[in-house]
Amino acid sequence: MADTFDLTVIGTGPGGYVCAIRAAQLGMKVAVVEKWPSFGGTCLNIGCIPSKALLHASEMFEEAGHAFPQLGIDVGAPKLNLPAMMAHKDDTVASNTGGIEYLFKKNKITAFKGAGKIAAQGKVTVTAEDGSATDIETKNIVIATGSVSANLPGIEIDEDKIVTSTGALKLDKVPDNLLVIGAGVIGLELGSVWARLGAKVTVVEFLDRILPGMDLDVAKQFQRMLSKQGFDFKLGTKVTGIEKTDSGLVATLEPAAGGEASTLETDIALVSIGRVPFTDGLGLDEIGVERDKRGRVVTNGHYKTNLDGIYAIGDVIAGPMLAHKAEDEGVAIAEILAGQAGHVNYSVIPGVVYTNPEVASVGKTEEDLKADGIAYKAAKFPFTANGRAKAMLAPQGFVKILADKETDRVLGCHIVGKGAGEMIHEAAVLMEFGGSAEDLARTCHAHPTMSEAVREAALGLGDGSIHI
Repeated sequence: MADTFDLTVIGTGPGGYVCAIRAAQLGMKVAVVEKWPSFGGTCLNIGCIPSKALLHASEMFEEAGHAFPQLGIDVGAPKLNLPAMMAHKDDTVASNTGGIEYLFKKNKITAFKGAGKIAAQGKVTVTAEDGSATDIETKNIVIATGSVSANLPGIEIDEDKIVTSTGALKLDKVPDNLLVIGAGVIGLELGSVWARLGAKVTVVEFLDRILPGMDLDVAKQFQRMLSKQGFDFKLGTKVTGIEKTDSGLVATLEPAAGGEASTLETDIALVSIGRVPFTDGLGLDEIGVERDKRGRVVTNGHYKTNLDGIYAIGDVIAGPMLAHKAEDEGVAIAEILAGQAGHVNYSVIPGVVYTNPEVASVGKTEEDLKADGIAYKAAKFPFTANGRAKAMLAPQGFVKILADKETDRVLGCHIVGKGAGEMIHEAAVLMEFGGSAEDLARTCHAHPTMSEAVREAALGLGDGSIHI
């Protein structure tokens, strides 16, 4: 019989690999199970990392074609080399996934390649591609198998013409027309990649707004920005079918509230209506692991399932489906299993839309505060009044801060602007320590920086911003 592991993690996405590494750092004997050829899960292989490589490359392409002349740089019209751009994406993925493999070896983590199944409490069976099976004896099991794209009923994904994010990351040519179904983060990010490279993008969203869950003020402003970039939005609309034709695709659209149907011709359709937990083949029903109506593994406040020794983190449990949320949960459960007080503050988890400009958010939205009956105050500061933003030709957007009306404690921060994903973290750190808007307003910020707008918004919650 093989040696018994202290912990076996099924899945090596951000939650799984971070959990494994942290557990090894804390002295545990750790195994991981991965069915894909490379480590890193959806995020590193077909999600966060490759999409950011294409987002950055397409932004550079757009800047070269539109912003350079205004900056006094004459290079002529840029020419797209899509194979080279895709090679950059693939190199980025390989570098990151290879890094995970190195970290596993460094931390003496044993990796098993194949599909993992929980045969019983304390036992995981790994089936390799050749059909051979290996049993792992383990004291604890963490399920970190992530999520997959949700599908629309009656629409068959072929990852060629009708694609999820996976197919949208490997198109071999720029489509003339791209239909994006769903106005969430993934659809808007990938839509912006192909829009910058020359596609006409139409976004169809069932709800009457984009970016559901984010601050409505931010969403409205951001929609106006994307419209100026050439996006066409059809809100309050649903796609009821897609027909393949000799010339491309014909999508059938209907008002979400009911009404007359219409059609839309397109070359590629990207289905990005959300993600669902991936638990296929894990044997959860056979051993009796409880799941909710949405297929998520049910856990308590310490990530434990209804069975002793079996835990779950990341996209397979409740909460936002974000890589960094999964990472924090991975650290927390590793520390809990080591006898420490692992904890995740779910009220301070930032979210970012990596478009240009970016959108970043942490904490409560105005809609949240109104719904909860919390008395609050709000202030905004526009990047049009920020010196660095003007110098960088990036005056679009604003910083918005929400604070408790009585205590001045910051409850939320929302940013639309260049580099918003980097700026959001000073608000996150402030909120983690229960800081007030005055604390932020009295913190010296380097000049000139985009981050000064965050301080100015905080000043707006007191006596007033200086530069507006």
